[in-house]
Amino acid sequence: MTKIFHLATCSTCQRILKELQPGPEVQLREIKSEPITEEEIDRMKELAGSYEQLFSRRAMKYRSMGLNEMELGEEDYRKYILEEYTFLKRPVIIIDDKIFVGNTKKVVAAAKEYFN
Repeated sequence: MTKIFHLATCSTCQRILKELQPGPEVQLREIKSEPITEEEIDRMKELAGSYEQLFSRRAMKYRSMGLNEMELGEEDYRKYILEEYTFLKRPVIIIDDKIFVGNTKKVVAAAKEYFN
């Protein structure tokens, strides 16, 4: 099964979705209107290796909440991602047992290659 967790208002996510051209068999999940569950974040962590890999330090709230001045652990990353969708590094693409996290050119190229 292929799932793509994205934010509809994010222009980068929109660009990547357009580039990947997912078919009807791909489950698109808009994380603002349908937040990720504990089971989903735990599965993502299992595939990615850590919650930190899934956490976005680029989120505006990262600085405004003073998180940049704190020493965060794995449980903190998990908690903040579950509390606030903006902390999930986007998009997250899961294809069977492979995960692609974020929007770097390397990640998108690898996802695209695996996608096709």
